[in-house]
Amino acid sequence: MSKIYVVGIGPGAYEQMTVKAAETLGQCEVIVGYTVYVELLRAHFPDKEFLSTPMRREADRCRMAFEEAQKGKVTAMVCSGDAGIYGMAGLMLELSGNYPETEIEVVPGVTAALGGGAVLGAPLGHDCALISLSDLLTPWETIEKRLRLAAEADLVICLYNPSSRKRKDYLKKACQVLLSEKSPDTVCGLVKNIARNGEETRVMTLRELTETPADMFVTVFIGNRETKRVGKWMVTPRGYRISGD
Repeated sequence: MSKIYVVGIGPGAYEQMTVKAAETLGQCEVIVGYTVYVELLRAHFPDKEFLSTPMRREADRCRMAFEEAQKGKVTAMVCSGDAGIYGMAGLMLELSGNYPETEIEVVPGVTAALGGGAVLGAPLGHDCALISLSDLLTPWETIEKRLRLAAEADLVICLYNPSSRKRKDYLKKACQVLLSEKSPDTVCGLVKNIARNGEETRVMTLRELTETPADMFVTVFIGNRETKRVGKWMVTPRGYRISGD
């Protein structure tokens, strides 16, 4: 039986890849992925065969991986972050019925919410929601409802894909939805290029975030009522009793 590993490679830096992910890629012959993510791996796995497709060719990419595995090659389908969070694991498993002779193993990775959260401090210290602002696959009306209900529940919210060239005002639109339930002084943060060259971070209020530009390389964190600044950090308390308070 042929084998495909669906591997989450983390936010960018090789050092933030899990040991299992690195070892898995080391034993594969072919690595398939979105062009940007493949380029992050070439220097660390120079002896591998790399195949890629541009964005919005996800199904083609999956079929490419299955075809390589059918040739008897141990194959990896790679995704940034975690393969199961806005990654390729779901689509690979959906298509797997067409390739019953191919075994699939999903290898987890560090998603942007975790990688970016570590840079900001501890913004996800309590209950949280992950929401993508990309409406390529999800209608904006659905995204807006999810934002509103997450804000009403006072969840910390981590936003993926906040803006792009075609969606320049989507972060602003999302903030306006959140302001219907959250204070404009809610502590927020963003991280750009997590664990990559040019990493940037900033902590601000929800009011300030509304007017802050972002792109697809930014991950945004919106706090709950208890989230606060502690020095340079963004912290959402879990509620532990602190001695001396």
